[in-house]
Amino acid sequence: MDPTNWPGVFREGRDLYTRNLRPGERVYGEDLRAVGDVEYRRWDPFRSKLAAFLLKGGTVPFEKEVGRVLYLGGAHGTTVSHVSDVWPTAPVFVVEKGPASFAPLLALARRRENILPLLADAQLPERYAADVGTVDFVYQDLAQRNQVAIFVENARLFLAPGGAGLLMLKVRSVTQRRPTSAVVREARTELTRAGFSVRAEVPLEPFSKEHVALVLRPTSPPSTDR
Repeated sequence: MDPTNWPGVFREGRDLYTRNLRPGERVYGEDLRAVGDVEYRRWDPFRSKLAAFLLKGGTVPFEKEVGRVLYLGGAHGTTVSHVSDVWPTAPVFVVEKGPASFAPLLALARRRENILPLLADAQLPERYAADVGTVDFVYQDLAQRNQVAIFVENARLFLAPGGAGLLMLKVRSVTQRRPTSAVVREARTELTRAGFSVRAEVPLEPFSKEHVALVLRPTSPPSTDR
């Protein structure tokens, strides 16, 4: 296993792996690989946009060690489980509003103590603010038209100075008609006006069509210009 430029993530050939926090346990049927006394879980880029981002050469310029994570849109917990592997001592607060998805996420959290699931709407961050507090990393994967605004509101409320964000922009959740390039350009403009610097733009094809990862860092105080 070779380390990658993302701490806690490893590579063998074309495949990514994370060190299994719960040896012997699978989360979504992934392959397990033992190397010496360490067990790794294969990270499927077709089922995880974060894995796709890393395989496409993406990285996030963290200024400090990640101690707390806010994950918006946890779904069934596929990617959440690998984030749990990557930062085994960091609490990972996972917001998911769908009861059907929340049930397996809750079951996962019962086996992984650093996952803290919140049955809540990411559009209403004030409702879970007391539970989350300040975080070093905000990760968002939501299929909603106003996904950029949701990221901005959460990052303003929770992201610590020197923290970073990663927004998985789902173009067809914003519009079915306009080209991807136009949607990404408008998202970048909205984020810049809100006080965020877009450090990188990484298309996720062929793993995820019409999805673009935006690496973000807070810059100046948010603009009030509308």
